[in-house]
Amino acid sequence: MHGRRKLILAIAIAAAVFHLWAAGVAPFTALLQRPVHLMFMAVLGFLGVGVMATRPRAEGETAPDSHSEGNVARWISVAFIALTVFAFGYLMLQHEALVRRSGQATTLDLVAGGIAILIVLELTRRATGSGLVVVAVLALLYALAGPYLPGVLAHRGYTPKRIIEHLYLTAEGIWGIPIGVSADFVYLFVLFGAVLEAAGGGAMLIALASRVAGRQRGAPAMTAAVASAFMGSISGSAVANVVTTGTFTIPLMKRAGFKPHFAGAIEAAASTGGQMMPPVMGAGAFILATWTGIPYAQVAVAALVPAVLYYVALIAAIRFRAEQMKLPTGEAIAREPLLPRVHLLAPLAVIVFFLATGRSPMRAAFWGVVTGLIAALARSTTRLDTRTAIRAVVAGASSTVQVAAACAAAGIVVGVASLTGIGLRMSELIVTLSGGMLPIALLLTAAGSIVLGMGLPTTAAYVVLAALGAPALMELGVPLLSAHLFIFYFGCISNVTPPVALAAYAAAGISGAHPMRTAVTAAALAGAGFIVPFMFVYGQPLLLVGSAFAVTGSIITAVIGVTGLAAATIGHARAPLAAWQRVLVAGGAIALIFPGWITDSIGFAILAFFLPRRDRAGDPVPAHEPPEPARS
Repeated sequence: MHGRRKLILAIAIAAAVFHLWAAGVAPFTALLQRPVHLMFMAVLGFLGVGVMATRPRAEGETAPDSHSEGNVARWISVAFIALTVFAFGYLMLQHEALVRRSGQATTLDLVAGGIAILIVLELTRRATGSGLVVVAVLALLYALAGPYLPGVLAHRGYTPKRIIEHLYLTAEGIWGIPIGVSADFVYLFVLFGAVLEAAGGGAMLIALASRVAGRQRGAPAMTAAVASAFMGSISGSAVANVVTTGTFTIPLMKRAGFKPHFAGAIEAAASTGGQMMPPVMGAGAFILATWTGIPYAQVAVAALVPAVLYYVALIAAIRFRAEQMKLPTGEAIAREPLLPRVHLLAPLAVIVFFLATGRSPMRAAFWGVVTGLIAALARSTTRLDTRTAIRAVVAGASSTVQVAAACAAAGIVVGVASLTGIGLRMSELIVTLSGGMLPIALLLTAAGSIVLGMGLPTTAAYVVLAALGAPALMELGVPLLSAHLFIFYFGCISNVTPPVALAAYAAAGISGAHPMRTAVTAAALAGAGFIVPFMFVYGQPLLLVGSAFAVTGSIITAVIGVTGLAAATIGHARAPLAAWQRVLVAGGAIALIFPGWITDSIGFAILAFFLPRRDRAGDPVPAHEPPEPARS
């Protein structure tokens, strides 16, 4: 066991040195950097790093109790490690020769390629479960069975040789855009987050969030929302965000008076929104920028207002719930000293500066890691000792294993889509099923994104739908960025969408609440996330496109709309709302959310008439009922 730990540490350090060298000193070619990256992550995955934590045992499943079973599993992992080094090492050593003999693959090329596909599937199974593996295997079968399929699904079919060549020997399959983003950006940002967390960045962000929340009702829950927005933007993983910040915030919310399922739901909804919050937004946003050719800074700017609207709705729901429960005002959280760690904000400022000035995300992440290390060493309160620094390096590699596996498997799906042309066929199918009507096409695409997102990591779900669904939306007139952000949002929101709501289940494990009840509540609290994507498809000003007047007006009406939606969800706004009032308020909120002076007028009228208001004494007065006359 001791030797295994040393091996893991050596590989994690080598991976850190390799990625930092490539980002800050001398970048490598795609067919060299991407195989090296995936080789590091695959070897770590087969050593059990970053795998078991993402694959909890199913109910009734027990660990092997036989020594022989353990030995068999260990030797299988050793065999996969050897095959990984062979298949990926072969490509690294032969990449220049492979380019020269493009289209004339040798037998050894094909053997290495077949092994590489097998490795990706097994690594993905261990890291993310069977959902993505099933999708990838179906894609491979689809490539083989083209001539035997009916209607729009039919194609000429491809031999195993042609499929392996396309997936292994080109940058269109395993080594395509998804794994490229993992190799170029994701690892470095994850390492940055691990360094920041090891230095006390998590405690610093929670302390900062507590200052923002102040002494309002439900302040611990607001602290959780703000802290998760900060942390989620860096980590890009809803589940990782839940287990990082939720460990602190969920017990605080329970002590403040929130029921366990509601506390877990707040954390799950807040952590899910972190993937949508600039400046980092996780791996999916980097893939979006690379896929569309839109500069990442433009993607982050466009995503800012929708992300803020999501959190406005969540914080409003928290406030309404706290008022409904008559929770007292008080401290947001046990106040951690902020000044001893405030210098850890400097690396975040560096990343924002590099992204805002048009530098590549790779370079921004590199300098983020460098300045993060410098900032950590600057003061004794945050200085990393050797053991803590080692844990940060291993944590960075561990958290990337799942992303790399998902990206590689998604590359198989995208590669098959480009080989067979299924993307165009799916676009035709969506357009046909929707009858050319954009609202129906949006609903179909949203449903597909949620369903895929339930079983796949956000990154993989986005990649698959970007290849299959985005062209249909663009064909119906949706702008490029809006179409891809629409899919990205619904891939994120699937983390709290039952029946497979991984972020909510992780939060339920911390809060001690029933997982499904937590998931249903989290989906309700994240309700704005189901509406906001439709908002920016129909209202480009919410992506900061258009005149200042149009942008300002759209933001104001959208803020009022999502606040009304939160009131309808909770059933309280200064005073309780009856069921029929909640329905009307929800309708008025949605009318405000969608652009246009007619819908805005209807929405304002409904909210003004049906939301409670306060009399001069400050007491709530039910809407639609006049106050009692004063007694003489």
